[in-house]
Amino acid sequence: MRKWKIALGTAVALGAISVASVHLLDMGNLSLNAGTAAATPAPAAFVMPVPVVSVVKKTIPIYLDYAARTEPIRSITLQARIPGYLQEQAADDGVDVRQGDLLYKISPDDFQAALDQAKAQVQRDTATLDYARSNLGRGTELAKSGYLAKDGFDQRTSTLREAQASLALNQAAVRTAELNLSYAEIRAPFGGRLGRNQASVGTLVSVAGTVLNTLVQLDPIYVTFNPSETDLAEIEQARANGPIEVEVLLPGETEASQKGELTFIDNSVDRSTGTITARATIGNGKFTLLPGQYVRVRLHVREQADALMVPQTALGSSQLGKYLFVVGKGNTVDQRLVSLGPTSGDQVAILSGVAEGDQVITGNLQKIGPGAPVSPIPEKPAT
Repeated sequence: MRKWKIALGTAVALGAISVASVHLLDMGNLSLNAGTAAATPAPAAFVMPVPVVSVVKKTIPIYLDYAARTEPIRSITLQARIPGYLQEQAADDGVDVRQGDLLYKISPDDFQAALDQAKAQVQRDTATLDYARSNLGRGTELAKSGYLAKDGFDQRTSTLREAQASLALNQAAVRTAELNLSYAEIRAPFGGRLGRNQASVGTLVSVAGTVLNTLVQLDPIYVTFNPSETDLAEIEQARANGPIEVEVLLPGETEASQKGELTFIDNSVDRSTGTITARATIGNGKFTLLPGQYVRVRLHVREQADALMVPQTALGSSQLGKYLFVVGKGNTVDQRLVSLGPTSGDQVAILSGVAEGDQVITGNLQKIGPGAPVSPIPEKPAT
């Protein structure tokens, strides 16, 4: 019994020593881990990389933009000048024709017969006139010798004059018959484009009563627009310095496809709208523009020097207005409220808020804010 108690006490003492050893080991590990954590530096804050461009000065063209509509310089309705049956349509619907091209032909038989008849009458009158002239010559000699009475001489003189008048009358009839015969062929009075045919072959056409077709001139072409009276002074000042160049942009275009010149400004302002009618003449050699199209026109009125230009993509909007993010001191974001001037391509002029050489942030605008640290990445300067 005594031996059993001694063994039990020895076991309890050994267990206490083991627990103490484990506790000391755990304390050592905690101390070691704490030392390792103290030696590892904290991770640096993330700095957003941003593309930047410098604000540059440049001379830019100043334009006035307007909605406009194209109009033909000449547009006519083709009609017959003589009555008759339509014999031929020489030009198809919608084709481009040149001045003098044959478009329609009316049956010429009746007019050819009238011409032949008039020419025959001229030949008859010519023969009559020759006889009357010879008869008068003989009468003159007889009158001098006293063998012809004065009354007989006057009759021969009157006959000659009647023959001359009859010949002149029938010569005029020949010219009229030639004109009528020429009217049987309807030709283009100017170069342009035909519309849709409105009279089938075989139609009996009347004088100025039957519409055959329409013809419009396409090159050059008018573009009509309505500047406001507030723009009129600037336009007139530009006209005083020389011709005003006008650019035409079709719907969806960003660059002008045609150019021309301002050629007309009306002499009064519309009281109801406060606008004035103006017109430009545009070269249209490729027939890109057609009458009645809605387009936009830009009038180049002057040049603006030393404009501070930035990309339009760098602009932001807030309740306070337009702003730019600029790289400030210590590579932090500085927000600048700006006022805008005219645009030039994908760039816009800044009237106030920035200076030449400022680094404007053009990308990652949604990921930064005022005071945020950034890493500027220079891009190609604005040009």
